[in-house]
Amino acid sequence: MENVIVLENVCLTIKKHEILKNITHSFEKGKIHGLIGRNGSGKTMLMKCICGFIKATEGEIIVRDKKVGKDCDFPENIGIIIETPAFIPYYSGVKNLRLLAGLNGKITKEDVLETIQEVGLDPKLKLSVRKYSLGMRQRLGLAQAIMENPDILILDEPMNGLDNDGVADMRKYLLELKKQGKTIIIASHSAEDIEILCDTVCEMDKGVLTQIKG
Repeated sequence: MENVIVLENVCLTIKKHEILKNITHSFEKGKIHGLIGRNGSGKTMLMKCICGFIKATEGEIIVRDKKVGKDCDFPENIGIIIETPAFIPYYSGVKNLRLLAGLNGKITKEDVLETIQEVGLDPKLKLSVRKYSLGMRQRLGLAQAIMENPDILILDEPMNGLDNDGVADMRKYLLELKKQGKTIIIASHSAEDIEILCDTVCEMDKGVLTQIKG
């Protein structure tokens, strides 16, 4: 058993309001880990802390043996969907992804086109992103998260806006990524998504994390 993400006594306080309360937990490699809880329970803030977007007030977050905020500002080789994915609205999906891919220079144009197709979008589509449906934006967001082949995925409500076929496709794809050895943390309001996908499940309630499965 290898834990790729370790949380040790993580607390987050913003304007005297306790958002995360003394969270200690580990996420094992090669599994899908579910986070459930009501809006405002702290799920998204915990994900942002793991990704380095927000610095925890206390405690340590360790990703692949590196302390976030000390050894690195942001964990390397991690794919992220948190809240609604943002893109340049007047560019096509492919052009948006090619611009993002150019920042790191890890992948080719062909890799981008292949990833777009893998998530169920047409790589030849010239439509600007502002004309995309919410489900298409979610698929494009997933493509952005996976296109550089990260070994960790942090996904906040990735099924949002998808129709039934889209949800089925997304579930199938996430299970395939798990078979490839990826570690996935997914927050979802859907009990069915959590039941089908997740090896472990934790519940967030008023900033407190409790493991309820796995």
